[in-house]
Amino acid sequence: MAVTVYSTPACAQCRMTKHILERDGILYTPVDLSTDLDAHRFVTRDLGYKSAPVVYAVYPDGHAEHWSGLRPDRLAAYIEATGKENAA
Repeated sequence: MAVTVYSTPACAQCRMTKHILERDGILYTPVDLSTDLDAHRFVTRDLGYKSAPVVYAVYPDGHAEHWSGLRPDRLAAYIEATGKENAA
């Protein structure tokens, strides 16, 4: 899948990010940062984030972007780029 959502169980922004993706038919890979130490290291050490969710998205043209937090604007841009009709 072209989107990975790194999240934690008690995170409201994580749940909302997943809801937006699901609502608009975007398949994603969920990764629980509280149980996956390798993912936690990737998000904190490699990408430099300290809070969830972290979204890693590969666009249809092949370029990748990542961001942290609930970002409806970034989600909408990704959804639009995929050609889905109901953008966030």
